[in-house]
Amino acid sequence: MLGKRVVTALVLLAILLPSIFVFPGWVWGAVTLVFLAAAAHEWSLLLGHRRSALAAAATLAAIGAALLAWHERAGWPAWFVLPVCAAATIVWVAMGPQRLRRHDARGGGWPLAAALLLACWIALVGLRDIGAAALLVAMAIIWVADIAAYFVGRALGRHKLAPAISPGKSWEGAIGGFAAVAALGLAAAAAPALSHALPARLVAGWSAPVAALALVAIAALSIVGDLHESLLKRQAGVKDSGTLLPGHGGVLDRIDSLIPTMPAAMLLHRLLG
Repeated sequence: MLGKRVVTALVLLAILLPSIFVFPGWVWGAVTLVFLAAAAHEWSLLLGHRRSALAAAATLAAIGAALLAWHERAGWPAWFVLPVCAAATIVWVAMGPQRLRRHDARGGGWPLAAALLLACWIALVGLRDIGAAALLVAMAIIWVADIAAYFVGRALGRHKLAPAISPGKSWEGAIGGFAAVAALGLAAAAAPALSHALPARLVAGWSAPVAALALVAIAALSIVGDLHESLLKRQAGVKDSGTLLPGHGGVLDRIDSLIPTMPAAMLLHRLLG
């Protein structure tokens, strides 16, 4: 299993890193669109919509292809990106915790799933437009929170965060993740090479305390996305969202925390001007 995980990770890096740093922006858009379409297929299957799974993937891919052609021809204006990311963020903030409290992640069907994945894709392309550093830092916020929560939770975890959904998560781990994100985010804000990334822009546009709170809010939203997918799988009675990534499960397993947080990160970039 470990060997499969390593090989799959290396293949993914070989695909994703050049599309971020080497190739034109449309390559990143096309590659990520394929992954998000696969995630739409997996999400639909978790909802029990087997007959609609291909329709969900095809719908997302078709709309995404049209949007990518528009993006390459004229670029996406702020009046398009900002409302999309704002709407997705509002839906996640309002819907996510409510679904977790009710222990039901199935509402809305595949159209809502495809719409939320499409918003995430639009945010990923928009962040890449700002720069590779802006994109990677936005994703690194989630990685830092997840890694810190794992180790702090293992060392100090006593109080379960959502025992009926994901027994391994603890409040101590979540707080450790928040602290790591705030501390490393403010440290990154001081790095000249990351001046266009979100932490630096938050500090420059607002203040260090507000920047720390905004980064913690994104980290909290990542937990909502993670728990939401865990609840989906629990309700579907499966361990993984799919088998597309050997040793890792499905695409949705790898991007669950990015789905609500990338639109939020892009929204903050737009609000900062």
